[in-house]
Amino acid sequence: MKHLLVAALTLISQGAFAQQRAPTPQPAEPAVQQTAPLIPYDSVPNFFKLPADLNMGEAAGVAVNSKGNIFVFHRGGSSRGPAFANTAAQLWEFGADGRFIREIGKNLYAWSFAHAVRVDKNDNIWAIDKGSDMIIRFNPEGRVTMVIGRKQEASDAGTKPWAHVNPPLAPENGRFRQPTDVTWDPAGDIFISDGYINSRVAKLNKDGDWITSFGEPGKGPGQFNTPHNIVADASGTLYVADRGNRRIQVFDDDGNFQRMIKIDVPPPPDAQPAIGNKPDLTNYLESGGTMTPGAPWALCITPPPNQVLYVSDAFPGRIYKLSLAGKVLGMFGRSGKQLKEFGWVHAIACPNVNTLYVAEILNWRVQKLILHPDQPHTSR
Repeated sequence: MKHLLVAALTLISQGAFAQQRAPTPQPAEPAVQQTAPLIPYDSVPNFFKLPADLNMGEAAGVAVNSKGNIFVFHRGGSSRGPAFANTAAQLWEFGADGRFIREIGKNLYAWSFAHAVRVDKNDNIWAIDKGSDMIIRFNPEGRVTMVIGRKQEASDAGTKPWAHVNPPLAPENGRFRQPTDVTWDPAGDIFISDGYINSRVAKLNKDGDWITSFGEPGKGPGQFNTPHNIVADASGTLYVADRGNRRIQVFDDDGNFQRMIKIDVPPPPDAQPAIGNKPDLTNYLESGGTMTPGAPWALCITPPPNQVLYVSDAFPGRIYKLSLAGKVLGMFGRSGKQLKEFGWVHAIACPNVNTLYVAEILNWRVQKLILHPDQPHTSR
């Protein structure tokens, strides 16, 4: 009996000790805010030479081919139709010296609302139209050589803009709902960010045959809130601008999640938006949001061998230079309407590490920027 009493007292004592030593839940550590040096840069004034009877609309996409020619996909067009159904897409080509060469795909059936343009390794030109849900490939001569997706039929009584319902309707293979961008891996497989409604990435082979898709709406790893841009590095690793979640997600070319990149450089105290009210930045490091610092609007990766990633945000209107591992190497810019200022940079082309073309929605222009990372920065 005595031995049983001692054993019971020992168990009670051990339980009390264990209860005292149980770890106390700790609050999550706040995100560590980053710092980055300012990169000196210039904007080339009056670089693009347009004919007297042409004006650029909202510049949604910009790309450069192997010859240095520049392609601008902008929201200009016929200026016919009601305000919310006007044709707003034109694809222009400029020479490396900025001279206007031609319009590609004039009056194309897919043209509705320009979103992005990219050029592949064979100098094919790819236009992504958010309004028609179509991705069009042109050969270097400007002829259509591949059509991906299909727009809604004008003859259908129920045809109307896509509704942002929650939860969204199930996606369908081969069709898109407000796609945003396209890229390729070294094998030529095609990756399309699909986009405002479906929040996924579609993978097709080089011939345009559907393979799979990955991603869904949400905040977790591999989920998206508006995958707005997509680029691939020389190894085929994919970088997706998950804009609403304020992060870049990295995947292999089979769609397996690898890691996240977040840009957590705080804005200047006097930063102002390019348009609209100043965003509420309460807890933005965790909650995200399209109009918050570091929310990626546009991505561009420079050519090999020493590749870096350029990223834009809409507020405070900066462009960031990152290593592919995600380290912020430098930054520059602010919101505004003057040269060297930005009004919603929607696309970046980076033919080399110190030459950028940036397409702006609000300022109806593309700026050619020359970076001077070795020069000391002087304040504006």
